[in-house]
Amino acid sequence: MKASIVVEKDEYGYYAFCPEMKGCHTQGDSLDEVLANMKEAVELYVETLSEEEKGYFLSKEILTTSMEVNVKTKGHPLCFN
Repeated sequence: MKASIVVEKDEYGYYAFCPEMKGCHTQGDSLDEVLANMKEAVELYVETLSEEEKGYFLSKEILTTSMEVNVKTKGHPLCFN
């Protein structure tokens, strides 16, 4: 079984969530910790699902990527400076 996991890092540590499973999220002080916590959270979440729900949630395909964008700041109508 595979689930999509999004991990964000900020000044407080790491935050992770599973887009397929509403409310399935966790945090940790390190990447290893947040991934271990997320694995446990997903496993516990899946335990609460019926077989039909498992098929639905775990068959979704979530694609992620990153891209570079040119950022204009001063004078742009969507910027507040």
